[in-house]
Amino acid sequence: MNKYKAPALEKGLDILEYLSNKALPQTQTEIAIGLNKSPNEIYRMLACLEYRKYIQKLSTGQYALSMKMYQLSHRHSPVEGLTRTAKQHMDDLANKTNQSCHLSILHYGDLLVVSQSKSPGSVSLSIKEGSLFPLLQTSSGKVLLAFENEQKREHLLESNPFYNSQNSTFKKQFLKDLQKINKSGHNISSSELTLGVTDIAVPIFGINNEILCVLAISSIQPITKNVDTTLLLNELKNTATKINNELG
Repeated sequence: MNKYKAPALEKGLDILEYLSNKALPQTQTEIAIGLNKSPNEIYRMLACLEYRKYIQKLSTGQYALSMKMYQLSHRHSPVEGLTRTAKQHMDDLANKTNQSCHLSILHYGDLLVVSQSKSPGSVSLSIKEGSLFPLLQTSSGKVLLAFENEQKREHLLESNPFYNSQNSTFKKQFLKDLQKINKSGHNISSSELTLGVTDIAVPIFGINNEILCVLAISSIQPITKNVDTTLLLNELKNTATKINNELG
């Protein structure tokens, strides 16, 4: 529980978060109902947010988020620098392997896809940027955990509901799997979320050799031919090395 209360600030943040979760603009009454408050309680905050250009009031009287949040988040974004560095190498990888690839980072205990390059082929698996996936049930998530420092890894596992719901046998085997991934430098496994998909993931490191993100290919198994996972892994590792070198 937060012991430092700032009711006005929290009310403003509640409004921004509420609008961000709505596909369509909302009226003052709709926002009030959604936040379990009266329209009068949020009137001044709406006016303030509109004045500061965080939201905009449409001609219909409805409110919507402005572009200000997006602009602020991209002014000094380390993720933007990462994706900018990786993008050309990822495009080259997709063209060379005829497979889509994606880049993921740790985001509040989940796996967040921050960039993808689509395969030039007629059939491929596309992972949408901005998608969140469970950390423990993805190949990329396991790679992130395998290369995290021990203290952070323990914290992530202890706070993970899925991990806590498992028995001791599962936990013991899971930790062994992470050790194997750390030793081999990669993870190849059938997707736990999508049938017929093989996930291949490798780490990318930042300053002080700390894991920064994971580069992965999610390959669909064609009926007519086998996918050469060894070839894909080699190309994936080569691409990760190029990105690592540019990141310094």
